[in-house]
Amino acid sequence: MTFSKRLQSLALSVAVMLGSAAAPALAEVKEIRVSKGYGILYLPLIVMEDQKLIEKQAAKAGLGDVKVNWLMLDGGNVINDAMMAGSLDFAGIGAPGFITLWAKAKGIPKVEVVGISGLSATSLWLNTNKPDVKTLKDLAPPDKIALPGIKTSLSAVVLQMIAAHEFGRENYAKLDPMTVSLPHPEGLATLLTGKTEITAHFTSPPFSYLELKDPKIHRVVNSVDVIGNITLDVVFAPKRFVDANPKMTEAMLAALDEADALIAANKQLAAEIFVKSSKVKVSVDEVLEMLNDKDTQFSTTPNGVMKFAEFMQLAGTIKVKPANWTDLFIPQLSSRNGS
Repeated sequence: MTFSKRLQSLALSVAVMLGSAAAPALAEVKEIRVSKGYGILYLPLIVMEDQKLIEKQAAKAGLGDVKVNWLMLDGGNVINDAMMAGSLDFAGIGAPGFITLWAKAKGIPKVEVVGISGLSATSLWLNTNKPDVKTLKDLAPPDKIALPGIKTSLSAVVLQMIAAHEFGRENYAKLDPMTVSLPHPEGLATLLTGKTEITAHFTSPPFSYLELKDPKIHRVVNSVDVIGNITLDVVFAPKRFVDANPKMTEAMLAALDEADALIAANKQLAAEIFVKSSKVKVSVDEVLEMLNDKDTQFSTTPNGVMKFAEFMQLAGTIKVKPANWTDLFIPQLSSRNGS
């Protein structure tokens, strides 16, 4: 064999050996930042924190010991600002807030976001301390409606959808001038005092339930009666983080599925966990009442998020509308029966 042929043979052998060797995987993060909000809508995340489910699923995925830092953030605007600033890796948020940022950041690699999963569904109630307010048409200046984050928060967009149903689509923003941005615990406290311009609160459990314990408060609207029982909150993340950390993303989704299974199998434990973490005084029995409400549901499969996208495009809130719900979320969800 000539020298050149021996050299070619050696090169081929080396190439085969290199090709068969496993390339070292890029290291994934060992610490993540996750935000949750107030109320029953965030129960899966609250359970995950209490039971350390992310840490459990990360270890199962071969990621070793992972540190999870939990933040409490309320309102789509606040959460989106934190995500854009690079202060969050995963966040629970109202579906409209997520869709707003998805549309704004689509195609911009450094800020593009992607949905990880659905989170929860429940009914939002507009409660008031004014006896003469029986319908939305009875609200008028100087009445003020408390909700977390004007225009783009979950409560704000659902209220717009209800206004469009009540006053005509072109008048979807009719109630916007009356809205005031307040976290739900503050909205609850303010409505109950009856001593400010806040005469109504558009909110979720437990705040909606706790308000109606006061005989001076009554319900005007139930969102499910108007828009149906659709996914209200989702979990999302920066797309570049998801692309760089596929195992961590899978662990997050697995932890969410495990939290949902725990809630379904042991509502008593889930209620106890919520009470322990709640920023307002609420009993286990009261939380169980909310969890047993047919309108309260927890699932990682998104349901009806396209209703938000379609409304928000027609309202001009977003310029880019997803063609399908799967455009919004990671591919791992595409085989599920979402909408």
